[in-house]
Parts: sequence; structure tokens; C-alpha cells
Amino acid sequence: MTVRFRAAERVVFVLIVGLVLAAAPGAAWAQDEAPRTPWGAPDLNGVWDFRTLTPFERPEELADQATWSEEEAAAFEADRLAFFEIRDDQEPADVVGNYNQFWFDPGDSVSDTNQTSLVVDPPNGRVPPLNAVAAAKQAELERAREGVNRHVPTYGGFVEDLGPGMFAVRCILGFNTGPPMTPGGYNQNVQIVQTPDHVVLLNEMVHSSRVVPLDGRPPLPDGLRQWMGDSRGRWEGDTLVVETTNFLRETSFRGGVTTADLHLVERFTRVSDGTLMYEVTVEDPNAWDEPWTYRLPMKKNDMPIFEYACHEGNYGLYNILAGAREEELEADAAAGR
Repeated sequence: MTVRFRAAERVVFVLIVGLVLAAAPGAAWAQDEAPRTPWGAPDLNGVWDFRTLTPFERPEELADQATWSEEEAAAFEADRLAFFEIRDDQEPADVVGNYNQFWFDPGDSVSDTNQTSLVVDPPNGRVPPLNAVAAAKQAELERAREGVNRHVPTYGGFVEDLGPGMFAVRCILGFNTGPPMTPGGYNQNVQIVQTPDHVVLLNEMVHSSRVVPLDGRPPLPDGLRQWMGDSRGRWEGDTLVVETTNFLRETSFRGGVTTADLHLVERFTRVSDGTLMYEVTVEDPNAWDEPWTYRLPMKKNDMPIFEYACHEGNYGLYNILAGAREEELEADAAAGR
């Protein structure tokens, strides 16, 4: 697709949803042209692609500029795509852990809304600063990881690394699986399967299915918690609203600073035949002193969901544990124990 055609297509899209984007976060977006199910609900079924070059937070130099002009958007896209092609002559410090742009698939354009950041509230397009509780937690996480990098192993370090962050290392949770869903490096697709009383969200990475009841049942008791929280959905006009609470503990969202008190409100609105608007309001009193919202347009995709085989058959965990035991034996022998 040429930049000129893509820009023209984006102008049409912006005209359609311009008034929508000017509304406050969480506003109900009435749509007449979106397809509907046989039972009359907006049809959200299908595979939705949420790749985008739009930065999650607005670059500071853009200040309060909420959207790009077509020329600015095209220039930003060209700059990012050129950056991805940069090569240098540096030798990798760690060949085993080397990872380059070849493996990533961020798409080739910003969102059709021309928004300068996915974050839309606060108005500066940036995530609010962590509060004192979360800042202390983040500092502790960084301290705990000192010396655990691949090229600087330390005694006991590998074993420590099997702790809080290991669910992401072992591909149990993390990346762009959600909730909430965020763009990642690749496999940025979600399949939605819809019935009159349930919606299922199947993420390609990490192969997780979230079953959301729509029948008005109460949430789980506070003492019953799950890795992905407890989701309950309802329709507000043509917008599917999903509230999620009862997380087991921290998630990988925003680097693991969230807590079991994370409260999410996700909104799914099919604003056109080919576009699903995904909006999330994030609230966690243990991380931020105020809620904040981001908005991510998703595009209809005719490709199937593929298996994300990440950790299956991986013998690394066994080797890490065996290596740690060997290090301990060597340390004991050196100390005469």
C-alpha cells in the first residue's frame, strides 16, 4: 500500500471518527454502519490486528499536540521505518541473547486516527508518574535483577530470577496477551468469538483465552483470584464494556508495577466494518494516584490465529536449576563445608 493511498484512506477514517475522538474517554460511540449479529448486537467476531507505529506515550517534544497532520504522520512513519533498517558494524556482546529488528513486526503505519500517542488521558498523552509505593517496588525489582543478566551471572542469581518475573520468562503470561492488551513486538492479533451471553478473547501471544460472561452474573468473591483477573461484560449502547478485577498479584503490564488491586475497564466499539476501537482505563491505587486511559484502533484481519509455541519443550529451566545446584556445591566445597 502506498503512502499516498494510505493517507487518503486515513483522512476518510478521521472524518468518520473525529467527533468520537474529541469525546471524553469512555463515551458511548453510536455506529450505524457496523455489522450486527443475528441477535442484534454489534458483531465483534473475527481476528483483529493491533500493530501500530504510534508510540504508547506521546513524545515530550509534541507537548499537548494530540494528533498529527497527514504530512506529519507520513514523516513519522518514514522516520521509524528508516530507523528499523539501520545496521551497524558493532559486534554483539552476547550472541546467544542477540535479537534484532528482523524478528519484530510493528506494522508500517501509525493508527488511522493520527493520534500522537495511544495514551489519550491525561491530555499530555503520557502515563502518570508512579506513586511512592510503586516507585519503591520498581526500585526493588531493579535491585533484585542486578547481576542476573545473561552476561553477568552471580551466585544464586539465576535462582532468584525464577521468582516473580518467571511467569513471563516461561511464557505463561505477559507480552501483549493482556488484560489489558497492548502492542508488542509480534503476534499482535486477537480473535473474538461472540455469543449472546459470552465473549471469548483469544490472544495469539501468549495463547490465552479469556471467557467474558455477559449474563449479569456477579463477580467472583474477593478471596478468589486469578492470573488474568475476573472479567465481566455488558453492553452500553453499541459498546462492549468489560470490567476486570480480582487479579492474583502483579501482572507484566507496565513492567510489573501493578498489584492485585488493578482494576481495568475495557471498551470495544466497532466504529466501521474494518475497525474495532479498543479503549482501556487503568486504575491501581498502589501504582498511580489517578486513573489513565489509552485508545488502540484494531484492524480486521483475514489471517488465522497461529500457535505461539514459546516455552514448550524448553530445557532451559532444568539447566538453570541444575547449574544453580552445581554452583552451590562448588561454593560449599571452596568454603570447606
